Amino acid sequence: MTSDDLPIGRRVARWRVRRQMTQQMLADRLRRSKSWVDKIERGVRPLDRYSVIQELAHVLRVDPEVLLGQPRGTPAGPPDGVDDIRAALARYDTPQAPQETDELRRQVGYAWLTYQHAHYGQLTRVLPGLLDAAQGARSAELLVQAYRITSSLLVKLGEADLGWLAADRAMTTAADDPALAATAAISVSQALRAAGRDRLALAASLAAANRVRPQRSAGEWAVGGTLLVQAALAAAGCGEHRRADELADRAAGVAANLRGYDDQHRTSFGPVTVELARVLVAASRGDAVEALHRHSTVVRREGWRRLPAEYRGAYLVDAARAYLQVGDLRGAARALVDADSVAPAEVRCRPLARTLIADVARAQPAPAGVARLATLVGLTR
Repeated sequence: MTSDDLPIGRRVARWRVRRQMTQQMLADRLRRSKSWVDKIERGVRPLDRYSVIQELAHVLRVDPEVLLGQPRGTPAGPPDGVDDIRAALARYDTPQAPQETDELRRQVGYAWLTYQHAHYGQLTRVLPGLLDAAQGARSAELLVQAYRITSSLLVKLGEADLGWLAADRAMTTAADDPALAATAAISVSQALRAAGRDRLALAASLAAANRVRPQRSAGEWAVGGTLLVQAALAAAGCGEHRRADELADRAAGVAANLRGYDDQHRTSFGPVTVELARVLVAASRGDAVEALHRHSTVVRREGWRRLPAEYRGAYLVDAARAYLQVGDLRGAARALVDADSVAPAEVRCRPLARTLIADVARAQPAPAGVARLATLVGLTR
């Protein structure tokens, strides 16, 4: 039996022994009886309140997840460091010695990969320095990318207004460069949608999409398709379901004519991403049958598995919200559990996911897997 297979009471006993405590010593520090500690360790008394697990973990000097037997790689809760990102955005002075463009490009590429792998805690630590370096460089392209990454992360962490600020900075930096402006508009739309400003997001994304012309490169055409997807989701958020379907059809047309591009703008655009948007649009108009059918079909496609972990995890969290909207608690639970297996940070770091877990966990009995997620993110008290 591995350490992760042990009952929680046995883990408490092991860590107590490691800390060279008797049962009485542990009981005294917890202000409980020795009998209580003994029953916990033997499994006679259930240890099912997260606040008590936290108290035990504090006295035993371990993380609560260690007592729960859960992986420590992705901590629950938004990562620390948002204030450092805010401070970096608030600095208007530029470094005296601008960084070499090649080195900055490498750092931006690393930040994108970190984001696409949904390592949000790591990215939170990297971004302040990257923003400082990019703001002092003479490359509008790299600065726009740095702002876009920053905006995307902040939206994930529930900082939609700050995310919109970073996206707006990207748009300002893009100036008269149509390609950069189009990529910046993706971030603007995402931030506005996250802030509940769907009508503004619709206007911004649609205007930017209409400026992308077919004669542009495949990468820029993919940006245009991504903007149409954003517009479709924003239209659905406004209750304009027919318009949302029309915009999704336009995006599908772009995807069908797109052949072999290197995704230099990090959009992940393609036929599968359009189908994922159609699931959310169908759910938003209350068509649970169509949403379920489309969802079960698209996640079996090869293109689904090729999407970045971040994209798949984010979609599954959105799908969970959509299932809740149509009253399908089991569907919402499955989507959340799947999201945690694909990209744990999508569930463990995002306030939106925490809210969804709480909503699903209120059901009696809670659907399979959600009780564990509720404990993991600290909702079991």
